[in-house]
Amino acid sequence: MEVDRTGENHLKVRKMKKKIMRKQVRAQHTLMRHEGIECVSHATQSLVIANAGLGNGMSRQQLLKTVEEYGLVEALLMPPNKPYSFVKYGSTEEAKKAFDALNGKELMLGDSGQNVVLYCNFVEKVFWKNAVPTNLPPGLTVIEKVVSPEEERRMLESIDWIGDEDAQNAQKTLKHRKVKHFGYEFRYDNNNVDKDKPLPGGLPEICSLFLEKCLKQGYIKHKPDQLTVNQYEPGQGIPPHIDTHSAFEDEIISLSLGAEIVMDFKHPDGHTVAVLLPRCSLLVMSGESRYLWTHGITPRKYDIIQASEPGQKVGTITADVGDLTLNQRKTRTSFTFRKVRRSPCNCIYPSVCDSQKGQQRQVQPSFPHNEMEASELEQEYVHKVYEEIATHFSSTRHSPWPRIVEFLRSLPEGSIVADVGCGNGKYLGINKDLYMIGCDRSKNLVDICGEKNFQAFVGDALSVPMRSGSCDACISIAVIHHFSTAERRLAALRELARLLRPGGTALIYVWAMEQEYKNQKSKYLKEKHSNKNKEEEISSGMAQRLPGDQMPESSSQDSACTDQLLDNSKDKGCGAKPVADCRLPVHTNRTSFHSQDLLVPWHLKGGTKKRGESVETVLFPAGSKESQGPSPVFHRYYHVFCEGELEAACRSLDGVRVQKSYYDQGNWCVVLEKL
Repeated sequence: MEVDRTGENHLKVRKMKKKIMRKQVRAQHTLMRHEGIECVSHATQSLVIANAGLGNGMSRQQLLKTVEEYGLVEALLMPPNKPYSFVKYGSTEEAKKAFDALNGKELMLGDSGQNVVLYCNFVEKVFWKNAVPTNLPPGLTVIEKVVSPEEERRMLESIDWIGDEDAQNAQKTLKHRKVKHFGYEFRYDNNNVDKDKPLPGGLPEICSLFLEKCLKQGYIKHKPDQLTVNQYEPGQGIPPHIDTHSAFEDEIISLSLGAEIVMDFKHPDGHTVAVLLPRCSLLVMSGESRYLWTHGITPRKYDIIQASEPGQKVGTITADVGDLTLNQRKTRTSFTFRKVRRSPCNCIYPSVCDSQKGQQRQVQPSFPHNEMEASELEQEYVHKVYEEIATHFSSTRHSPWPRIVEFLRSLPEGSIVADVGCGNGKYLGINKDLYMIGCDRSKNLVDICGEKNFQAFVGDALSVPMRSGSCDACISIAVIHHFSTAERRLAALRELARLLRPGGTALIYVWAMEQEYKNQKSKYLKEKHSNKNKEEEISSGMAQRLPGDQMPESSSQDSACTDQLLDNSKDKGCGAKPVADCRLPVHTNRTSFHSQDLLVPWHLKGGTKKRGESVETVLFPAGSKESQGPSPVFHRYYHVFCEGELEAACRSLDGVRVQKSYYDQGNWCVVLEKL
């Protein structure tokens, strides 16, 4: 009998060893698939431990305490949401000791009552690489310690969850959490409020005092008139959502009491940002973060947070695998304040706006009706934008267009040539036999020209500080379409003619309304299909720009509005549709134009820094995906030209003649000669 029991024990041990080996192999495959890291058969200083990750409920504190029993731990890396962790010991001997002790070891996860079995493998050095840190969504701020512990206690006590019949009814509606409304009731059946039926009593006095303090401190701009109080037990959450545009004004603020929480924000392009809301902190959502990003709380009992200052560090949860841990959730009460909207929402995010659903996009600015409005429009939607995007813009402007190169190379040696609106100076060095000088309204772009050792100065295309008749030739490439009235576009053409000597020539390019000409689509339209893997259209109406130099820029959302032309060219198949209020639309990327006057978005790529700024980096483990923030979007004014419009404007000038007029890949072009 003793021999039989011994044999049974040996059999059990062999089965257990085989099981552990199978689990080890499975863990190796998981690691290779997720991180691209290969396990090795020989002992090293580094281990990967399966079932000991943040993704399956192991906290940094518990794992560190466990692995420190076997030697000096130089590094403990815990990737977010992964079921494994990496530990590096001071020596191979210590790592082998930990391997022998921990492989197949059963542990209880904290105080959860759940047991897991650890499986270990050796790995070579885990490499790190830099990544762009995650920023808060635009328009979002988190303010710490806006209430004292005593104020927190009084605010929590002001809410009667037990004796209030309305609260009990609300709990029947929302099974997953307690909720109570003040000022106005938020209707979860239609995600709106009944603006004609205010609740009796208004907001609690202590809440009104809190809002007065926030106004005085400058945390908020307007006093809300609606309050929703939610109480969440550990494990409860909120589905991702955007507060209904038509129901509430811009600012939405939320006070977190009782416990901290991680709230998840998501941009329409798929980018997510996890934001820690500490206890007694105030979340303020305005602008893009309020109107465009969804926000929600994932239902779970633990949050992944920074280990350095658990429960205290404000801001995004960065994917620093050397500084993440789990934080057990506790009962949290949120006081969310909103101001009820009294008129339809007219935000610049119509794709997610219920007020603008099925309507043409109504955005500011309107089409200018006088010289002052035109100047202000160009200052805001041309000059300021190019100052902001200069570095990124320059990085997309490196390939000269062939027919412009041909023009410059045809000029006699020693010719003096002005590039009016030179941008980053990509044409200033084309022909070394010319004396070329550039001017541009953007100081940052002129500075880039200087870095390339080109001669350029800051100047306005309507008033170039050069002597009349001093140039043998001028070029104006993708500039005149930024002037917002016919009179100002004509003035820019007249200024080019002023600079030319008699017999001098000017080459002018403007973006064309006709992106399909003589049954041929422009490269601008073709790129929509040929670059699907490189460019994604975003459901919000914004688009990521390709670094293609053959067209002015990418764009977003269509509508219609048109300028009065110098002649009747709009009746010659131009296709622009006038609208009553003439607000400027935003064009949909890689599509035909339906409006001559429009806004074109420039989607500043993630990680692109403005001139003079530095970009900090954080460390990521090898094989992990870098986190890239969503791109800020700047809107630029354009007037796209119909066939014959540019030529007609040039012919209206005295003392010049049109040498040549042609179409070049989505642009109308004229060669002008001074008589």
